[in-house]
Amino acid sequence: MTTTTVVPNDVLRAVRLGLRLSQDEFATALRRAGIELGEPNEASKRLVQRWESGVSRTPRGVYARALERVTGRPVEALGFSLPLPMARVHTDGTGGHDMDAGVEGVAAAVVGPQKATQPGEVTFTGVWLSRYEFYSSSRDATYEGRHHVVIVQHGNRLTAQSLPGASSNPDSPLTLDLTVDRNVITGSWVEHTAADGYYNGARYHGAVQMLVEPTGCRMTGKWVGFGKEFDVNTGPWELRLVDRSTGKAALAQYSTPPE
Repeated sequence: MTTTTVVPNDVLRAVRLGLRLSQDEFATALRRAGIELGEPNEASKRLVQRWESGVSRTPRGVYARALERVTGRPVEALGFSLPLPMARVHTDGTGGHDMDAGVEGVAAAVVGPQKATQPGEVTFTGVWLSRYEFYSSSRDATYEGRHHVVIVQHGNRLTAQSLPGASSNPDSPLTLDLTVDRNVITGSWVEHTAADGYYNGARYHGAVQMLVEPTGCRMTGKWVGFGKEFDVNTGPWELRLVDRSTGKAALAQYSTPPE
């Protein structure tokens, strides 16, 4: 007899927390989106719980479109297990092509079950301050990107999502999908720049690796990503814990640009 292991959808949970919505409020937003789209749905708190617990892995089309409207993300990037043909390819605006976040969503959904966090192990769930540096060749200067992000942990997987209004550059949501191996953090990052900003809504993505300090309250390392001229860039990245809570009060407190 084959046993199916249920893997929680931490990506969806992190995105919901990043929107500062309870499960009930998220369901209400989905119903409202359905009405706006002209295809009413019956989203409920129970349905959101089934998605986040991993019991339900594939939303029906009517819910998928509502999810995209509420979150501003393609449904493939919300941690669901979807058919590979749903992955999308788009022009990156600089002469190349990127696989859209859908592929990352599919990959995250089909990985095997992760081991549970053991008593006494460091847990990373909470609100963190993310800081990274990057060099802008067009402006010949180094800049810093800062976000307040909420991290959700399941076993050795961490999903980080920036809070709304909580970046030093307006409207530049950031997502990280990370894996913990003792004191080493490895994974990928995706950032969407503001449509009316300097980078005209460009989507940047790459890899990151950091080391966790013994306190478990700070991670430091390097990011890697591609530049406009198909060169590989890198720079420092730091995550620092600011609050262990992921309650509504804490998320509201940190939904502001970092100082």
